[in-house]
Amino acid sequence: MADGRGAARQPTVMMLGLRGIPEVQGGVEKHVEELSRHFVDKGWDVTVLGRRRYLLTPDPYTWKRVKVHPLWSPGSVKFEAIAHTALGVLFAAYHRPDILHIHAIGPALLTPLARLLGLKVVVTHHGYDYDRQKWGGLAKLMLKLGEKAGMRFASGRIAVSNDIARTMESRYGVPVQYVPNGVTIRRSQADTGILGKLGLTPRRYIMLVARIVPEKRQHDLIAAFAKLADPTVRLVLVGSAEYMAQYSQDIETRAADVPGVILAGMQTGDDLSILYENAGLFVLPSSHEGMPIALLEAMGAGLPVLASDITANLEIGLPAQDYFPLGDIEQLAAAMRSKLAVPFDPRKAAEQGALVAEQYGWMNIADQTLDVYNAVLKRKMPKVQG
Repeated sequence: MADGRGAARQPTVMMLGLRGIPEVQGGVEKHVEELSRHFVDKGWDVTVLGRRRYLLTPDPYTWKRVKVHPLWSPGSVKFEAIAHTALGVLFAAYHRPDILHIHAIGPALLTPLARLLGLKVVVTHHGYDYDRQKWGGLAKLMLKLGEKAGMRFASGRIAVSNDIARTMESRYGVPVQYVPNGVTIRRSQADTGILGKLGLTPRRYIMLVARIVPEKRQHDLIAAFAKLADPTVRLVLVGSAEYMAQYSQDIETRAADVPGVILAGMQTGDDLSILYENAGLFVLPSSHEGMPIALLEAMGAGLPVLASDITANLEIGLPAQDYFPLGDIEQLAAAMRSKLAVPFDPRKAAEQGALVAEQYGWMNIADQTLDVYNAVLKRKMPKVQG
């Protein structure tokens, strides 16, 4: 792009619709964190508009050359996203980025306002959020309206699964680009002692990384683990609760009642890498996913995996024995027992990790996303290798 004097300048993008970065729990947050790092390597000026109470500081800061600007948001789960997005759209209208990228269908409700204010808007559909169990009738209606507004009024549209992309094209008669979530395979740099702290033995624990919310179905995994009745195996639930106090309290109670269940809370950095690298099995029993980043991370670490047979998980294309019927505790327990009986194969793990890195590397996904931006801006840009 050129400024008024004909000199080249950096194209600009603002990211909106997430809590913030870095290391804020959530799939959208991880998605934006990774994309942003690659965008700056490819010559873009990137600003992430985050929600102040989730961020490192209430003041604007820079993380790995990505600008992070905290904005106020209410404490209510019902109004947090929409209020923050409204402020973010006004902030973007003042600063005039080349692209405003809105993530998720709830925040996409403000797409028409952003377009009225003269902004070019790209919307990413991360999943059918109105299917989440935590939302009531009015919230589900607003999320469906957000999906409709985002798909109909956006300048460009992205979906993180092929099923979502084709469904949106059929439902709204608009083109939607399928660009999957990616995975960054990070090896631990130092022994943090996390295994000793949690009382874990390498390859003798089952792991789930997910927020403690009903659609992740930690209760199914605890129930299936109880049926193993193997005192040498532990179940490690990594993730923290958000809003759903009743569900998180129920999980705490169930975990206390079943020997060997460990609530590890949110883990990041080397601690999380070490947990992935030493697990014996990763299980994702969820009833709702957009595209499961945690499952891809586990596969990238070379772990044996089991996943519920929902559409988003099936799109990964795992062998049939890696899936189990959603909510079927008996079959999940049998599958876990069968997987744990197979000795860990480092060679097979390395091959699996390399394949995941090739298919779901963030650099390629960043390029695909920038292709959507450049189509919206009706220009071609050379791709800078990051």
